[in-house]
Amino acid sequence: MTAFLQNCLNGISIGSIYALIAIGYTMVYGILRLINFAHGDIFMMAGYFMIICMTDLLIPWYISLLLVVLFTVLLGVFIERIAYKPLRDAPRMSIMISAIGVSYFLQNIALYVTGGLTKTYPSIPFLQKTVTVLGAHTKMVTVITPILTIALVFALVMLINHTKIGMAMRAVSRDFETSELMGIDINRVIIVTFIIGSFLAAVGSVLFFSNYTGVNPMSGSMPGLKAFVAAVFGGIGSVPGAVVGAFVIGLCENL
Repeated sequence: MTAFLQNCLNGISIGSIYALIAIGYTMVYGILRLINFAHGDIFMMAGYFMIICMTDLLIPWYISLLLVVLFTVLLGVFIERIAYKPLRDAPRMSIMISAIGVSYFLQNIALYVTGGLTKTYPSIPFLQKTVTVLGAHTKMVTVITPILTIALVFALVMLINHTKIGMAMRAVSRDFETSELMGIDINRVIIVTFIIGSFLAAVGSVLFFSNYTGVNPMSGSMPGLKAFVAAVFGGIGSVPGAVVGAFVIGLCENL
């Protein structure tokens, strides 16, 4: 029974991380009808940002967390401006090829800088504490991950349903061209979408690599792929669906 509970906790925890990544996929698809294949690699780059901040620059973990989120968001916005915006009116296949190209570019940048060697993710003290839940021993990060994910998803749903930018995002997801004709600032909506997706990828990266401490250029590929499957499983374009799909995949994977 303890082993079963342990696997359930691990499944819910990893499912929560898949959910954070899957939301990025599903939001970008909902707005742009684009599968952002580079999203898993943004997640991977966030891991390297933390290593640079804490291991190389010796910045305290609480400041490093803020810097990682900032750098990851800036990277996501930069990719949108450079790789996707110029192709907004191009055929969908062109944008998809650009997204795959960005993915390979990020992987090879990381490969060039690190030499392909696996780097050890720095320890964040309070996430590594051992706690006992109903007799099962686990790390604090395993307990915190689903709670934080649910809180972030709730905040995102509130943002989408009860704010002006959320209303604009819903309008654009329904009809891109008509929304533009009605005066909605499409560029602003798209930037906000990439900011939210990159922010969630950064948070997911911290939680994931605190548990699985090896970071290499391919570290984002498998979590990104599983998160993409979760987004499709839950009905891509639906935030609650992506979360449900991610939890199902996380639990099935561990059980």
